[in-house]
Amino acid sequence: MTSLPSPIKADGDPGEPGNPHSPSSSGSAGPGDGDGLRAGLKNRHLSMIAIGGVIGAGLFVGSGAGIAAAGPAILLSYALVGLMVVLVMRMLGEMAAAQPTSGSFSAYADRALGHWAGFSIGWLYWFFWVVVLAVEATAGAQILEGWIPAVPQWAWALIVMVVLTATNLASVASYGEFEFWFAGIKVVAIGAFVVIGLLAVFGLLPGSDNPGAGFAHLTDTGGFLPEGPGAILTGVLMVVFSFMGSEIVTLAAGESADPQRAVSKATNSVIWRIAVFYLGSIFVVLTLLPWNDPSIVKDGSYVAALNSIGIPHAGQVMNVIVLTAVLSCLNSGLYTASRMAFSLGRRGDAPRAFARTSARGVPRAAILSSVLFGFVAVFFNYRWPDTVFAFLLNSSGAVALFVWLVICCTQLRMRGIILRESPGKLVVRMWLFPYLTWATIAMILFVLVYMLTDDDAREQVLLSLLVAAVVVGIALVRESRGRRTPAAAGAGIGAGSAEAGAGTGAGRAGAGTDAGPGVGHDRVGPDGVSRDGR
Repeated sequence: MTSLPSPIKADGDPGEPGNPHSPSSSGSAGPGDGDGLRAGLKNRHLSMIAIGGVIGAGLFVGSGAGIAAAGPAILLSYALVGLMVVLVMRMLGEMAAAQPTSGSFSAYADRALGHWAGFSIGWLYWFFWVVVLAVEATAGAQILEGWIPAVPQWAWALIVMVVLTATNLASVASYGEFEFWFAGIKVVAIGAFVVIGLLAVFGLLPGSDNPGAGFAHLTDTGGFLPEGPGAILTGVLMVVFSFMGSEIVTLAAGESADPQRAVSKATNSVIWRIAVFYLGSIFVVLTLLPWNDPSIVKDGSYVAALNSIGIPHAGQVMNVIVLTAVLSCLNSGLYTASRMAFSLGRRGDAPRAFARTSARGVPRAAILSSVLFGFVAVFFNYRWPDTVFAFLLNSSGAVALFVWLVICCTQLRMRGIILRESPGKLVVRMWLFPYLTWATIAMILFVLVYMLTDDDAREQVLLSLLVAAVVVGIALVRESRGRRTPAAAGAGIGAGSAEAGAGTGAGRAGAGTDAGPGVGHDRVGPDGVSRDGR
């Protein structure tokens, strides 16, 4: 572990939206190319990104397998993972509200744990999302091909990728608008499902084919724990990755006019979002049908529940909703990968082209590079699905847990840093610090260790650890070389990049425009001009 970098500058980073000294927050661009990201997301965009961020396609298509494996006890599995996500989001919200940045937890890890940590988790997170692009593009193409078989599946995958790339290249507002409607459809669909389902459960829905057994199905087929207590942990492994995406709002908040308010609101609302969308909807499924009903696995849990009520064309209705969830995930995945690449570029950890923005504040190179890798992954999925693509999928499988673990470890150090340097910005606080933070770390480590005992999950953990070890090794080698660079040593930069010229703000030694709390080493005067403090 490297020593902590220099203290943070009090006024945040110029060039970041939402920062009062930021050119981009005022909407003005610098000469030539854009001068950073723009504050183009509105409050309604961020509200829907926060709400819809926890609703992935995995909830609709993957919950049936979890129910079949654990029975009604899958509710406890969702509750345990939901609790873990609530705690992790609280920690991330504490840091993001104090210093919003497009680098989010990667920038905070850079500050609190060392440059190697920010580099490693940033690239692992980017890798995770570009693989997700291929997975979701393929899933969407399968649905579309079923509707219009004249167009081959590969063409549909190409079409959806191109369309969503175009929206992200247009402006951040375009991404926000698409995500607003995608998330809105998901929220309305699940809300309607819960309300209609509960009415049917108690026999209050007119024309329902369901007998309305109340809560009887929770215990009438082998009890609440038909597969034993161990099935709860099995269920945890099956549902944990469906929660990935709740952290996206902390990246997006950096491109809003009032990021602190957006992060605080999203953090405080995560409890009810998980309770309604996950626990509420799965509870409805389990009360409408016996947990071992074959249709839950065959048709999917939501389709089986709707069919039991007598909703006509339930399968096609759900296909529309699943397609919306897939497109939403694609849209957000492309946005998230590009912003992490942008952040890495600003800190000198990726090609500097990634840090350049258009006149509209869009990091085009970061977007296009992410899409390019996504296209390559789609090709691997069609050409070598059981070898190359399977490796990509498994080697990114446990990254979500790595991200959550890094967030926890980072928050342990960042709390003291924020209190020491900008206590007024600590508007969101982790509960029972540091005890709940340590408890969450223990929970995540337990899940990782337990995955090693599961035949299906073991390969994911081992391959993910292998890829993580390679990335961390690269980070440590880069940092070691940086320390030996005479120019860097003479400038007092430490492990930071020596690429940046005076005042350019492109590297870690410059303006530190994206690095978040304490990653920038300069000071910003009241006129917004970056100064090195000497």
